Amino acid sequence: MGRYIIRRLIQAIPVLLGATLLVYAVVFALPGDPVEVLAGDKRMDPHIAAVLRERYHLDDPFLLQYWHYLTGLFHGDLGVTVSGGSVSDMLAGRFQVTANLAMTALVMEAVAGVGLGLYAALRHGRAQDSLVLAATLVLISIPPLVTGFVLQLLLGVRLKQAGLDLFPVAGLAEGWRSYLLPGLVLAGTSIAYLTRLTRTSLVETLRADYIRTAIAKGLPRRRVVGRHALRNALIPLVTYLGADFGTLMGGAVITETVFNLPGIGQQLFTSVSLREQPVVVGVVTLLVLVYVLANLVVDLLYAVLDPRIRYE
Repeated sequence: MGRYIIRRLIQAIPVLLGATLLVYAVVFALPGDPVEVLAGDKRMDPHIAAVLRERYHLDDPFLLQYWHYLTGLFHGDLGVTVSGGSVSDMLAGRFQVTANLAMTALVMEAVAGVGLGLYAALRHGRAQDSLVLAATLVLISIPPLVTGFVLQLLLGVRLKQAGLDLFPVAGLAEGWRSYLLPGLVLAGTSIAYLTRLTRTSLVETLRADYIRTAIAKGLPRRRVVGRHALRNALIPLVTYLGADFGTLMGGAVITETVFNLPGIGQQLFTSVSLREQPVVVGVVTLLVLVYVLANLVVDLLYAVLDPRIRYE
């Protein structure tokens, strides 16, 4: 097991290098000058501009700039912004906000997706099954931007006018309740996909021979479904949830903008506009690490769900 974990972590190094190189190249190719953006509408003194470009290696060739970034990264330094702030300090608090939002969305996705999928699978071919499939199709078809504004209006504004202030519509002033509505918006499409995946996986599992044998032996239906069928059907679901956690972390740009949450998604949008290469690549580096660790945890959970799986 230890060798397997070490091997997977070593395999993550070229993934990390490739992702940072690609993003650094894209940001490098964007038009505009970060120093001019920093000056705003005013004209910066040429001497000060030259000093800033030299300090942050802006006049160096692309590969040399990337080498400077990698050198700092291997020492645990994500770099500094053009304004002189530390990228690590800037992302520390914002990363926590996005992680809280992603975890809230993941819990909602797991509970609602598996629950609805189980409900539809046990009523396969009936009207309830068709209703769940139709609802998930509608949910997939609606963009998160539209879902966010609609839920803000219905669950935030309208309920508050009715005397039920349950869902804050912006900011973090209400603590954990501030994550409920944006978490639901962020998880909306994933709930639909997970519902369909759970239904399909469970329907196929219920048709297996060992399930028929368990039923023929007289085992209670609840035990057959919960202990035998659902456990084996969970493997593709765990795979989807593990990969989707990284997607939720990286895909929170729209949600954080709509609900005014100071997370890394909002910072990423701002940094791309300002051509802040260290910030953009720093966010991507963190997201790649999240993907790698999430997939590693998923692989280790396989052995828990299916004891036949062994790691060498």
